[in-house]
Parts: sequence; structure tokens; C-alpha cells
Amino acid sequence: MTTILIVDDHPIVLQGCRRLLEETGAEIRVAASPAAGYRVVLRHRPDLAVIDLAFPGRDLAGLALLRRIAERRLATRTLVFSMHADPVVIARALECGALGYVLKDAPADDLLRAVERVQAGRPYLDPSIAAEVALLRRDPRRTALWQLSVRERRILALLAEGRTYAAIARDLSVSYKTVTNACAALRQRLGLGTLTELTHFAVQHARDLG
Repeated sequence: MTTILIVDDHPIVLQGCRRLLEETGAEIRVAASPAAGYRVVLRHRPDLAVIDLAFPGRDLAGLALLRRIAERRLATRTLVFSMHADPVVIARALECGALGYVLKDAPADDLLRAVERVQAGRPYLDPSIAAEVALLRRDPRRTALWQLSVRERRILALLAEGRTYAAIARDLSVSYKTVTNACAALRQRLGLGTLTELTHFAVQHARDLG
């Protein structure tokens, strides 16, 4: 019998997914946090894990769970079921090992189709965001956004708003030097020569920074 793990902290989502997927004949296990989900994966080795990304205290904690499963080279395949439609977030999830991605506002049939494909080892991407993700992956600089830390993305977002180094340091409660060093590292990583170029990049990609 196929075993499916659902990792989500919303009871209604857990109940709804459980009922829907039980109709496929699968054995369903549930976990309300990434840590609990990882324990279930290690103990029971489910065939598929359906994982949310957002959890209290850390918005994208599901990414770490995806990465841990991938790094252990476990047989469990992973499918993201999330409200996040940002192509950068989706690309990061795929980079972390997810084989599929479905939005929570998608029809139930889409989730079932995604589960079937991912169980079979085939990728699945929600049709409504597939084109944006494909475009993102063709842009090397935009692609680099996946790999930025939360702080680096926040610094870029503040630059896009026209904030100075001093203002960014105050907003993030860090030193002025920390901000200047971070911006220098960002320019090098993104292949940009000046602060002006970095600011223009931030403005162009403000939507992707969240």
C-alpha cells in the first residue's frame, strides 16, 4: 500500500487532504511541523510527502525539510502544497528537492494529478505558475535570488525602496558595516559593479523579493 505523509500546521488542511488522499487507497500519516514530519519520514519512510512551506515562527521552514530529505537520499518523493505563488519561492523549493508544486487554491483534481505524477517519479508544476518559473530559470541573475538568505533578500527589498545603508542598518538592527559588506557580497554574486546597479536590480526584481 502506498504511504503518504502530509506536513501542514492547519488542521482543516490536514483533514481535507487526508480525506481526499485516503480516497486513492493510500495509507495517510500527518505531521503538524517540519521537525515532526522529518521524524515520520525517518521512521516510516513514506512513499510521498506532501509538504507546506509556511509554519509559525519561520515562514519558509518547509524548505529545510525538503532539503533534509533530499540530502539523506531517501526514497520519499516530495510534493509542495502551498499558498506561495512567488516563482522565486517555487524555484527554491524545486532546488531543495521537491519534485512537484501545487498551489492551495488549485482544484482538488490538480492535487490528485500531482500526487499521481510525483508518486510515479515524474515532475509536476502547477500550470498557473509554470511559465513564470520557466522564465525565472532562464535569467541567471534572477535565478541567483533563490540562493539568497532572508537577510540578503530583505536588504535588496529595502534598497528597492530607496533606503540608505544607515537606514537599512537601523531597520535590521545590524551595524552599518554589516550592511556595506552584505551589499558588496551581493554585487559580486550578481555580477554588478556599483551600488547604483545593485539598486536598479533590486527595483527591477522587487516583486520577487517578497
